[in-house]
Amino acid sequence: MSKENKPLLVIKNITKIYDIGDTELEILKGINLTIEEGEFVAIMGHSGSGKSTLMHILGLLDRPSDGIYEIYGQNVLKFDDNQTAFLRSKIIGFVFQQYNLLNKMTACDNVALPLIYSGGKNRLEKAKQLLTDVGLDDRLEHKPNQLSGGQQQRVAIARALVNSPKIIFADEPTGNLASTQSNEIMQILTDLNKKGISVILVTHEADIAQWANRIITIKDGQIISDTRKNDFVKATSSPLKIKKDSSRLSMMEFSENFFSAIRAILANKTRSILTMLGIIIGVASIISMLALGNGAQQSLEKQIKSMGTNLLYLMPGRISVGGVSGDVVRRITLEDVNALAENTELVKNIDPNVSGNAQVVYGNKNTSTNITGVTPVYQYMQSSVPEYGRFFTNTENNNAAKVCVIGATVVKNIFGNENPIGKYIKINRKQFRIIGILPVKGAQGPRDGDDKIVVPLNTAMKRLIGTKYISSVSVEVQDGKIDETQAYLLSTMLARNKLNADKADAFRIRNMSDMIKMLSSTTKTMTMLLGAVAGISLIVGGIGIMNIMLVSVTERTREIGLRKAIGATKIAVLLQFLIESSVLSLLGGIFGVILGVLISLAVSKFAGWAAFVSGSSVVLAVTFSAGVGIVFGLWPAKKASELSPIEALRSD
Repeated sequence: MSKENKPLLVIKNITKIYDIGDTELEILKGINLTIEEGEFVAIMGHSGSGKSTLMHILGLLDRPSDGIYEIYGQNVLKFDDNQTAFLRSKIIGFVFQQYNLLNKMTACDNVALPLIYSGGKNRLEKAKQLLTDVGLDDRLEHKPNQLSGGQQQRVAIARALVNSPKIIFADEPTGNLASTQSNEIMQILTDLNKKGISVILVTHEADIAQWANRIITIKDGQIISDTRKNDFVKATSSPLKIKKDSSRLSMMEFSENFFSAIRAILANKTRSILTMLGIIIGVASIISMLALGNGAQQSLEKQIKSMGTNLLYLMPGRISVGGVSGDVVRRITLEDVNALAENTELVKNIDPNVSGNAQVVYGNKNTSTNITGVTPVYQYMQSSVPEYGRFFTNTENNNAAKVCVIGATVVKNIFGNENPIGKYIKINRKQFRIIGILPVKGAQGPRDGDDKIVVPLNTAMKRLIGTKYISSVSVEVQDGKIDETQAYLLSTMLARNKLNADKADAFRIRNMSDMIKMLSSTTKTMTMLLGAVAGISLIVGGIGIMNIMLVSVTERTREIGLRKAIGATKIAVLLQFLIESSVLSLLGGIFGVILGVLISLAVSKFAGWAAFVSGSSVVLAVTFSAGVGIVFGLWPAKKASELSPIEALRSD
């Protein structure tokens, strides 16, 4: 429809009632009013008459208790939050008595702020031009506390104009200004009206009202007079089409919210650091605990793998006789070992060994250690090729030669820094020549894997231990045939000892792959448990963030009201505070990662514990910390988004 039969604003039977305890206070009592496009209207009345309440309803900052409100013929009281915010952004501009400028922003940024929510382009250029138009071209980078009252009001007028509104609402715009400054502000509003912008002014000063072409007087919530000073000529501009869906958050809004969060954090450095401390400690705990747990797991896996991952260990067991368990022990002989080695399709290498303890003497030093008799293939099966010197040969084994290869702990105990290669030691009073040093294995369970001496199998059986039976047999399996080989070993040993299948406990077979899986699972579970316990401090840090965000909402209530007044939707305000809490939490997470890595390195260096910081643990900790910010920031953000614009603007 054409503009002629669609006035700019129409209100019908508008009432506003406040509940005060058990009573109701009626502020507006059935107001009817029509305002055409291009009018300059002054609404006058004493304090408490309802003039400001009427303006807040007209400006969509507040909602009436009853009645109809139309803009260009559309009932805007039926619009949702997004649509109403769009109207405040595109059609309406506000000039407040208290200016309502954001103190941490420059004049230019304050003027450009509405463009964030309306999606306007060239924000700063447009803001600079408007500030120049109101005579503040030399105050572009000044903050509100560096401007006079008149200058601040000019900034507010420039902000109201930045989206080229159809209407400007001015609530006591000269109330805090000297007469000279008041005239300057009113002249600016008059000039804007002459350009076709409708101006609705609320004032209690008669001389200010005289600047308007139409004066409406309100008393006790009712219009008592409505006079025009001269004939009004309707503006010829076409009305703006009202958009009914504006729920998307633009990149400009996201950017503004992000930098707003940074400004808020920097403005309260000490409080922000204390708030982040819980997150920092939580993330650092998670990183260091997971690093130590992963390090322990990798160290354990390395030690086990050094023993061979494709190995089976055959050992004698005990069988029950007459219902009594463990009475008879089945022995393993060298003949059994030779028989097992015949199946080369399953058995790649086989190493029988015997073990026992012995007293070792060198000069005036002595120590008790483990003696293990093995065959030369042991060095390859057990990843034990000597780091220094050599291993013994098959010839030395067959001849029961008195040679030995010793572990790092034995070297330390009886040789110190002296090179042991070629030296002679006495093992159980028999003299042996040292021909090599075993690679370092580290602790293997409760036993020191480096506190041992390895000698030829025949030497151990004939000269040291004096036995014809094998303690255990290490079997290296052909690739992918662990289960088949395990069944083969057991069935062969039962057959050689003429035992039935129900006597399978006569021999024990240990599978190193199963042991690796079991120990890896155990250490992984413990690592996750440690990480979960450390994560509790993240929850505590999240509670701290929620608390500080609630404080922030309270402190910035007027800012929230202003942002809503210039076009911010509920979702925009919600995301603003969610982004702020997330940035706070994310920064804490980043600092926590750095601290956690430093703690892990320090523990690894000074305590000697293995530590490994994985990329996945860093990503997990940082993601979790950001998630904590979102979860615990949601309630304060929701509380901020649901504030009424006018109630927020009225807060102290």
